Amino acid sequence: MIVVQVEVKVEPGSADNARDAVSKMETATRQEAGCKKYAFSVDISDPGMIRVTETWESMDAIKAHMASPHMAEFNKAIMALKPTGLDIKAYEVAHEVTLG
Repeated sequence: MIVVQVEVKVEPGSADNARDAVSKMETATRQEAGCKKYAFSVDISDPGMIRVTETWESMDAIKAHMASPHMAEFNKAIMALKPTGLDIKAYEVAHEVTLG
């Protein structure tokens, strides 16, 4: 299993301008083969921080996702927000443990 954490820094309040693009992206991505979890959030303490949490069955599934038409469309919408920072990290998880 692969967990991906994405952080996109934008002007505070401008994340709302991407709401339609985010909704389309979540809907399309959640239907992709290999997608186990895909969720966006805006940080409560930092309204200029958009986070994406993703869980995938494999790197091949992520590669297919990255090449999808809805990913290209979403990238255009995010770039229109003129992000000032972008951090993407992927973690390979050997086993998952429920903590609650």
